[in-house]
Amino acid sequence: MKTINLNGATESHPDGTTVAHLVAAVTGRELLPTGQAADGGRLGVAVARNQEIVPRSQWAATAVEHQDALEIVAAVQGG
Repeated sequence: MKTINLNGATESHPDGTTVAHLVAAVTGRELLPTGQAADGGRLGVAVARNQEIVPRSQWAATAVEHQDALEIVAAVQGG
């Protein structure tokens, strides 16, 4: 198990968890290996791991490490 900080909360996740797994869990949407939503819709999500942006194309290949700090930010339309 890996203990991480996700959006300010301490959580435990199994070994092998990737950024893509976390994005899918946070958004409630299935992702393709490319990081795109499987339903074809837009995600409007950005991910930072240890204060560095993780490109969407790397989400599936980026494993979560013990004590990582991740922020998953969703764009919100407003006026």
